[in-house]
Amino acid sequence: MPVFSSPAIRRAALAPGAKVVGAMAATAVAGIGYASLIERNAFILREATMPVLQPGSSSLRVLHISDLHMTPGQKLKQAWVRELAGLEPDLVVNTGDNLAHQKAVPTVVQALSPLLSRPGIFVFGSNDYFAPVPKNPLKYFDKNHRRRYGDPLPWQDLRAALTERGWLDLTHVRRDIEVAGIKIATAGVDDPHLKRERYETIAGTPNPLADLSIGLTHSPEPRVLDRFADDGYDLVMAGHTHGGQLCLPGYGALVTNCGIDRSRVKGPSRWGAHTRLHVSAGLGTSPYAPYRFCCRPEATLLTLVAAPPKRPAADTGHGVSETEVIAR
Repeated sequence: MPVFSSPAIRRAALAPGAKVVGAMAATAVAGIGYASLIERNAFILREATMPVLQPGSSSLRVLHISDLHMTPGQKLKQAWVRELAGLEPDLVVNTGDNLAHQKAVPTVVQALSPLLSRPGIFVFGSNDYFAPVPKNPLKYFDKNHRRRYGDPLPWQDLRAALTERGWLDLTHVRRDIEVAGIKIATAGVDDPHLKRERYETIAGTPNPLADLSIGLTHSPEPRVLDRFADDGYDLVMAGHTHGGQLCLPGYGALVTNCGIDRSRVKGPSRWGAHTRLHVSAGLGTSPYAPYRFCCRPEATLLTLVAAPPKRPAADTGHGVSETEVIAR
């Protein structure tokens, strides 16, 4: 092994390694800058077709919004959400985590205002009830980590504003509605992430006279998805995962922040033999983790169409026939 006899020679020998470290550091800084300044605000609309209606039914356009995590100063996000009304959906579904600030209720209502004239259903998530707090991101890899909650948020004010405009709060409620001539049996639970779900309050087979049955939950925990599937719901809709928020090309999400596997972290999939699941990657982030990577913030326009006749089938995970198109 060579012995370097002078500081100058040692510095010259170490220079290549130092350059590699410097390049890695610069790449990391650039990645963080991109994730926090560009991709976090690069909102997209996804479109998917899901065969869940009764044979012979006409199609139904459903706009799925989730995880706004809104603060008063997020003008770009507010403007983008307002423009979604131009899609003229038949039904709007909001699966929670709208708030990230004590004074965000007026901001959320103003952003959603053009959509509040459309039929809508919703449930709340943990960040409607409690303000975000700083967290060590490595804790997301430990499903049993101790959770910390911030100050209470004015979710009652948000609920009042949404219901006054006609949207239905499905928290532990079953409601039969008719949208665009299609009869829909709906039900929802409070956030399983907080262990607040009380599925027994809505348990049972949905109305057999309905053309479609939809279950709502903020966090797609398997114990809740199983109950909806066992009761025979056609479609369950959820948010919470942020699509993983930080993803790797060719690998996908690192974590789901709940009990589902990474293949179902966003978009359409199957749950059991007959139930379809749609998980929204959401539109926001915690103010204490303001970045996304390979996982742009999104809303989804679902076109629900007639399903083929039901037949026994194994749970095949994410291998479903729905198509997904990104509209930029």
